[in-house]
Amino acid sequence: MNNEMVTKNQTVVPCLWFDSGAEEAARFYTSIFPDSKITEVVPYNVDTPSNKPIGSAMTVEFEIFGYKFLGLNGGPYFKPNPSISFHIKCGTKDEVDAIWQKLSPGGNVLMPLDKYPFSERYGWIQDTYGFSWQIIFVGDIKMSQKITPVLMFVGKMCGKAEEAIKFYTSVFKNSKIENIFRYNKDEKPNKEGGVKYAGFDLFNQKFGATDGAG
Repeated sequence: MNNEMVTKNQTVVPCLWFDSGAEEAARFYTSIFPDSKITEVVPYNVDTPSNKPIGSAMTVEFEIFGYKFLGLNGGPYFKPNPSISFHIKCGTKDEVDAIWQKLSPGGNVLMPLDKYPFSERYGWIQDTYGFSWQIIFVGDIKMSQKITPVLMFVGKMCGKAEEAIKFYTSVFKNSKIENIFRYNKDEKPNKEGGVKYAGFDLFNQKFGATDGAG
């Protein structure tokens, strides 16, 4: 994978909301992953509803595996949750295990690191900062993007994944639905015909979506 190409062409940048830990988290992520760095820290220079001290970090721009993120110290108004997670595609099982070990301290396991029907090595973890990572072995499959944001539609929104991705790909240029895999009747409590996983592109960037019964 050419991370330089992904970074240069990355139009959509995920924003991670923190109370006040964006710098600490960015230092953690960039210390454990290769091809990672903090690129800019922008301080608060006026008073805002977040009540952060003037001069403290407002936003932190950083890259993980060459993929751009923005951390925002916005106050205690929003909490991260697994409805948005990040797939990390790995070429070897050892890479899966190594990343899992680095992200695990202080985290919460959502799906244990194990063998599943869709991958011989996979695990889903919410890290110590509350953000969710799905680490998956893909073997020799060609990767154009190491990290993929994935949207999970649950509760009242369960069943809306297909509608949402059709809407998003109709709004933004250079966008398309790549594939849709559906639940069958034996995969309860998920609804038959719902989106098990869908891959789609926005601005030529990879995204995923799924309907979740939980």
